[in-house]
Amino acid sequence: MPRLEPGQAAPDFTLPTADGGSFSLAEARDSAENGVIVYFYPAASTPGCTTQACDFRDSLASLTAAGYSVVGVSPDPVDKLKKFTDDESLTFPLVSDVEHTALEPYGAWGEKKNYGRTYVGAIRSTVVVGKDGTVTEAQYNVRAKGHVAKLRRDLGID
Repeated sequence: MPRLEPGQAAPDFTLPTADGGSFSLAEARDSAENGVIVYFYPAASTPGCTTQACDFRDSLASLTAAGYSVVGVSPDPVDKLKKFTDDESLTFPLVSDVEHTALEPYGAWGEKKNYGRTYVGAIRSTVVVGKDGTVTEAQYNVRAKGHVAKLRRDLGID
């Protein structure tokens, strides 16, 4: 699966959210001063994904103050995302992408290796989409722990 690079147009998407609504990347871009941080993660309520989601939750105020909004995308169904949001007190949208509508065009769905096993799934990735709809940052195979701090440095927030 091809990966996005800075300067490329980011594919728009609209997907269902954990709270029963829908999330539109185009609308989120319009309301964010500097852009939208779209992060892709494999599965809600797993240790790594919980660590990453809580890091975004804990950094949300400073990310928002810097002009960014955040959305998490996974192949989980809405009901699993709802439980994850409630359990971890997440204050940003999580969207369900069971059909890989965003995962595939963003290069966040593909072959993975874990403990010597090869399989296909969501690749932990983060793409920052600027207000104009172009990719400003594209990071693939990121680590759950410490990723948000690195992203903050890359965006010049810290």
